[in-house]
Amino acid sequence: MEQPAIHQHYDTAYDEDTRLREGLGRLELARVQEIARRHLPPVARVLDVGGATGVHAEWLLDDGHTVHLVDLLPGHVERAETRLGGHERFTASVGDARALPVGDASVDAVLLLGPLYHLTDPADRLAVWREALRVVVPGGVVIAMAINRFASLFDGLAQSYLFDPAFRAIVAQDLATGVHENPTGDPRWFTTAYFHRPEELPAEATEAGLVVRETVGVEGLAHWIKPLASAFDDGDARRDVVLDAARVVEREPSLLGLSSHLVTVATRPGIESFRSPSA
Repeated sequence: MEQPAIHQHYDTAYDEDTRLREGLGRLELARVQEIARRHLPPVARVLDVGGATGVHAEWLLDDGHTVHLVDLLPGHVERAETRLGGHERFTASVGDARALPVGDASVDAVLLLGPLYHLTDPADRLAVWREALRVVVPGGVVIAMAINRFASLFDGLAQSYLFDPAFRAIVAQDLATGVHENPTGDPRWFTTAYFHRPEELPAEATEAGLVVRETVGVEGLAHWIKPLASAFDDGDARRDVVLDAARVVEREPSLLGLSSHLVTVATRPGIESFRSPSA
């Protein structure tokens, strides 16, 4: 993993917090919230791994949970502490998802909504899953998100990047190996990453020793239709229609490769934890 390039991308060219609060990032955020909420207990100790500047920690706190955010980038942790540090149920620290700075069986839920993106070595990804298994209580939930193997292909069509031969070369490697590398340095074309096939994400969780509950597509087709972003403006009734379009196909096996992101929800074997009847 080329950490300097990844760090530079997030420190200088890419603001994850802004991305999830604007445009079709709001679709991703809303869907992640509803997927997580149907598996989280009513009140939980949540470890938000790779939590960046706290965009997920914010709504988790509003829902009544206690949140400890861990992120690899000190700048992200500082921004999260500036925004949320006054909250009595929030703490944050710098840390690596492969070696978490928390004790065994010390949290009720682990969110991995980013760490798996940038680990191109399967051993590193397995280490992340196993650390989540270590720190969550028996019966506790692990919610992990990955970028879909086909995301750059669809994004290239939606944004017209695919007409550039340099981008087509990147996509060809993505499809063949899952390893996304951007030698051009163009920030629109992301940074070093790993793009999962739909079946890979739950397979990793299972290999780590977790029990998979479900794997779903997050956004469905809507993420690639950029004019739909305005449906998430305040008061637009189309928002619920777009969200429902994602919901109705989230478990359809033939369409899992359509979403930009995948989410796998798994639990540590042991005492059964709370699970929403709608899950």
